Amino acid sequence: MPEGGPEDEEPPKFIRANPENYNTNFSANEIRIFFNEYIKLEDARQQIVISPPIEPRPSIMPMGTARKDVMIENLDSLQENTTYTINFGKSIVDNNEGNPLPYFKYVFSTGDYLDSLSVSGNVKDAYLKAPAEFISIFLYPVDSTFSDSLVYKETPRYITYTLDSSVNFKLENLKEGTYQMLAIEDKNDNYLFNPKNEKIAFLEDYITLPTDSTYQLTLFKENLAFEPKRPKLLKGNQILFGYEGKKGVDSVKINLLTPKPAGYKSRIVKDEKTDTLYYWYNIRPETDSLSFEVVSPQRRDTLFTKISKADRDSLRVTTEPTGNIEFAQDFKLKANTPITSFDEDFITIRDKDSVLVPFTTKMRRLENEIIISFEKEESAKYQVLALPGAVTDLFEETNDTIRQSLSTKAYSEYGSIILRLQNVKKYPILVQLSNEKGELQAEKVSNGENSFHFRFLKPAKYLIRVIYDDNANGKWDTGNYLEKQQPEEIQYYNDTIQVRSNWDMNENFILK
Repeated sequence: MPEGGPEDEEPPKFIRANPENYNTNFSANEIRIFFNEYIKLEDARQQIVISPPIEPRPSIMPMGTARKDVMIENLDSLQENTTYTINFGKSIVDNNEGNPLPYFKYVFSTGDYLDSLSVSGNVKDAYLKAPAEFISIFLYPVDSTFSDSLVYKETPRYITYTLDSSVNFKLENLKEGTYQMLAIEDKNDNYLFNPKNEKIAFLEDYITLPTDSTYQLTLFKENLAFEPKRPKLLKGNQILFGYEGKKGVDSVKINLLTPKPAGYKSRIVKDEKTDTLYYWYNIRPETDSLSFEVVSPQRRDTLFTKISKADRDSLRVTTEPTGNIEFAQDFKLKANTPITSFDEDFITIRDKDSVLVPFTTKMRRLENEIIISFEKEESAKYQVLALPGAVTDLFEETNDTIRQSLSTKAYSEYGSIILRLQNVKKYPILVQLSNEKGELQAEKVSNGENSFHFRFLKPAKYLIRVIYDDNANGKWDTGNYLEKQQPEEIQYYNDTIQVRSNWDMNENFILK
């Protein structure tokens, strides 16, 4: 059978435009850009960027059909003496094979000349090894009308994208002046910053054009302040408080304003998966509605809810893990009702020879769990026993007898990473291993040590990151745009480490 000839691998070629590209004193009602073959536009809304934005946005064709030209209409709201750039990204592709014509742009000016300045740089993610694609870079002119809040309510003057997996960007055809540079993970393509679901990056200082400098922008997701939602009765003696923002949630207080009956007690428990607090109370007030004062470090709210008679949960205690336990893993007792006390004298751990194993306990009230820590040997078996009375809840109920068998694997089933750091510029630091999704797997804290041995790692691929813990609070802290706070610096090791069982990986990490 005939093969049909070689496959077309050539992108479309630009032939001409009317008005011509890079023209001045522009006054046309439409633009037509011609190519040597039938083309179509893919992901036009995301890929095509007009800088500065034109509102309302011009109509751009073809949409859904193939033709040999691109037509841009509705150009009746242009500003005087302004240079416009229409960046097509990789949206222009040939109709048959989908070969893209990358980064084609059409430039025109409504004045006598074209602005010709440019600025470039790159984008990185503060927490992840690489940022997402299609990060928007914004420039706002710093003049008498400029304020930091413009990013929430007004479109920038100049826009470009990191259009593929590259982290680099370049803004061109810019006007001389002073600007604020930002980067936004603009998920809804509206050229505004939505802190609830978008990341932001900013330069601490304004830039002045012309410049030969290049700039790095570090994206981060702000930690929003706690904001409670209207509560509602979930079950008997249990009220649900949904919330947005995690900043300050661990220190939130919920105070009942409605008169309390004698002997009234309450507890707050945080849901481990959703943004929810559960307010538990032991005695139902004699009323059909309750009023609460919800106090967080940033705000104070008064909220109301209706209540009614309903069945409540009885105490049920579960264990984690069940079966195998890792050497660095703690054993947990978790309850479905608020734990008010526990007695470790009612708890024992024995090895396979029935010898008692020493342990320590800690109660996490907000998470509503008891942490039991003990040293483990390889290929060992353990029996945990919690007798009735070990756990007591808000309603004075105690647990049934709990028996849980645990076992450990042989050392040979694990691998390890021996890591040495160079060029650490300050301490303390957090040295972490994560999976390829960025989820924490192991961590060590250092106030001067440069060598680390991560033992008992499951065979898998790991990423290494080093966090400069500037405020020494033992965790990574994100930034805040309005407070001009940059996120704490993280550096990632370039390579992914493949850990194999019964194998030590020696790695040297030279920090920048």
